[in-house]
Amino acid sequence: MTMIDTSRRNFFVTAAGVGAAVALTGCGTRKENESGAHVPAAPANTPIAKAEPITKAERNARLGRAQALMRANGVSAMLVEGGSTLDYFTGVKWGRSERLTAALLPVEGELVMVTPGFEQPRVVEMLAVPGEVRVWQEDEDPSRLVAGWLQERKLASGKIAVEDTVRYFAIDGLQKALPGVRIVSGAPIVNGCRMIKTPAEIALMQRAADITVAAYRSLPPKIEAGMSGADVMQLMRAAIMSFGADTASGSTTVDRATAAPHGLKEPQLIHAGSIILMDCGCTVDGYYADISRTFIFGEPSREQRKRWDDAAHGQQVALEAAKIGAPAGSVDDAVRAYYEKLGYGPGYKLPGLPHRTGHGIGMDMHEPVNLVRGEKTPLAAGMCFSNEPGLYATGGFGARVEDCFYMTPEGARFFSTPPTSLDHPFG
Repeated sequence: MTMIDTSRRNFFVTAAGVGAAVALTGCGTRKENESGAHVPAAPANTPIAKAEPITKAERNARLGRAQALMRANGVSAMLVEGGSTLDYFTGVKWGRSERLTAALLPVEGELVMVTPGFEQPRVVEMLAVPGEVRVWQEDEDPSRLVAGWLQERKLASGKIAVEDTVRYFAIDGLQKALPGVRIVSGAPIVNGCRMIKTPAEIALMQRAADITVAAYRSLPPKIEAGMSGADVMQLMRAAIMSFGADTASGSTTVDRATAAPHGLKEPQLIHAGSIILMDCGCTVDGYYADISRTFIFGEPSREQRKRWDDAAHGQQVALEAAKIGAPAGSVDDAVRAYYEKLGYGPGYKLPGLPHRTGHGIGMDMHEPVNLVRGEKTPLAAGMCFSNEPGLYATGGFGARVEDCFYMTPEGARFFSTPPTSLDHPFG
């Protein structure tokens, strides 16, 4: 596992940072081609917000909130395996293997971490909240260790919640070690904490968004005819990392591959008039940005302009519909109603919008809740979402403008400023 380096997070990146990103990619000038086609230039000066890592005090407050929700739901303890939720509550950044490493959060008092004996030093080093670390050896059953702690704390007779991504073998092992144990979903507890972001979390997501935008804006002079989507993505990843992200992610599709929201297997090469759809992001201290940009290599056609304009306006319709107290699904409803007036759809049919308008985002790229038809969860201050009502046509092409927003008491606010024209597609 790679430990996160937080030393780069306090830089304020300007045009000098953009130049550094170009230099790092080794592709600072555009190669002219016979048609002279190129990608429209982008603003050079991109400030990047500062953000501090999550503090121990904030993690302790999270545990207090979880315990309050456990009491409200009649839960005695909650089991959380390695992953984003474990990191959220404990600071332990842990991948999953066949060996169980997990936390048990009690309704009162300090938590316990359960891990293989040889992993104890790493877990102790990362644990950012008060708690005990108990170990199991290779010839032992970790479920018995979990069961023993629950019995010791007199919690075994109550309801035991499990975070929704906990694997079957951990649940099955606990049921065998504690016959009759009552296991329930931990979603009301986890979602009740993680769906509402604090100012510190918002700041980290803002920095991740700023880094992604800066990387996008460094790309235009580097994209050349003959490149594939993978080539462009390699440039983007290098740029993202040069601006100080912890990780980079995403994909780039070209021409007919843009007609599928997640692309097609067969690579397409860029040529004059190609439509290029990039869906990219990064993490800062575990928090995601997710931003899509669609642009043309050369002069856009009338059809390309119209679809881009329609999708960009659809994004604004979504933002305007995102009001405190409104059901999350009503945002998707507003977008589909607008698109149907333009002749798209109806509903999820093509040509049109075949996927939800947006998804929750935070320490996972996709997390509850979604901006999708039928979702009744009311929007509340601190919730964060992607806003990406793309438009696609089978056998043709797609266009998507995606930016994330967060809810404030006054309404929705973008992390990144959407572009307003296909002539300036990077904002």
